[in-house]
Amino acid sequence: MSKQSHSILAINPGSTSTKVSLFKDLLPVIETTINHSAEELEVFERVLDQYEFRIKSVISWLDNISPRVTSLDAVVGRGGLLPPLKSGTYAVNGAMLDDIRSPKTREHASNLGALIANEIGSRFNAPVFTVDPVSVDEFEPVARLSGLAGMERKSFSHALNIKAVARRAAESLCKKYQDINLIVGHLGGGISITAHRKGSMVDVSGGMDAGPFSPERCGALPVFDVIDMCYSGIAKEDLKRKLSGKGGMVSYLGTNSGLEIDEKIKAGDKEALLVMQAMAYQIAKEIGSMAPVLNCDVDAIVLTGGIARWQSLVEEIKPRVECLAEFMVFPGENEMLSLAEGSLRVLCGEEVAKEYVNII
Repeated sequence: MSKQSHSILAINPGSTSTKVSLFKDLLPVIETTINHSAEELEVFERVLDQYEFRIKSVISWLDNISPRVTSLDAVVGRGGLLPPLKSGTYAVNGAMLDDIRSPKTREHASNLGALIANEIGSRFNAPVFTVDPVSVDEFEPVARLSGLAGMERKSFSHALNIKAVARRAAESLCKKYQDINLIVGHLGGGISITAHRKGSMVDVSGGMDAGPFSPERCGALPVFDVIDMCYSGIAKEDLKRKLSGKGGMVSYLGTNSGLEIDEKIKAGDKEALLVMQAMAYQIAKEIGSMAPVLNCDVDAIVLTGGIARWQSLVEEIKPRVECLAEFMVFPGENEMLSLAEGSLRVLCGEEVAKEYVNII
């Protein structure tokens, strides 16, 4: 008798799109990206105000695909900016939805993931999950101190893809994630450099406001210069956009595209070459800083994310860090697959869904 497959619907809201994928176990059967124009979104004051608009677009897609979806074994949504959580797959419940809707929760499109998934799940009477939200926090106490009392270091990272890729790296090494030490860097619009000790992500640099500069974010900056900028007359929201969205490569070169920068470099643009090399230098330096976290006992250094496809950048990073451990690259984000993997582990009994409790 053949093994029964599981139908899993994965939902990943981004700033200007909603990705939806239907999986049979880990095989994507049909997937789409529903794009939302600036004109459609500008009428909403807050991200959460987009909920009805986005849920209608997902339901419309479901109603019009063939063959029609009549049952689901699970629905999973991208995790948002929840309070600090241990890594894993969480059952979406009322407590989680309340905290997502709380005015204390920072605005982000990913906050809509659990809300949309919960509505779809209720229509199909299917369990609803979220997997490894950006707030996964497995810091050791020593990692929390920032150097200023009352201001702790926070764990924000591209945890969904990072954790999934860490498991794939372990498989490539013919070992278990829980038995090895890794340094994993997610290279995308933002960059997260993370240290993993025996299955726990014990330190994070970057993600939101630290670490290397990225295509769109400034990373760590000279603090006294930032203080001066804060008092230069710039509005708070404009400063936030300058640091995250208009920082990094965008600030220097006016683009966040590695392809465009490669073309500039091939055309002899020395500034473009310097910016690319500087970003690679900062990424490598941050990777190196994670080795002592693991007592310099590192099984592999792993790069992932969209710009891990940027060969020129990877070739600049590799010689600076390959002396530390085996160097591996898993390009791309694979967020939809990572959501399906987390759900399937629960459906197959390999993992028990964690229960979320009110934190805010």
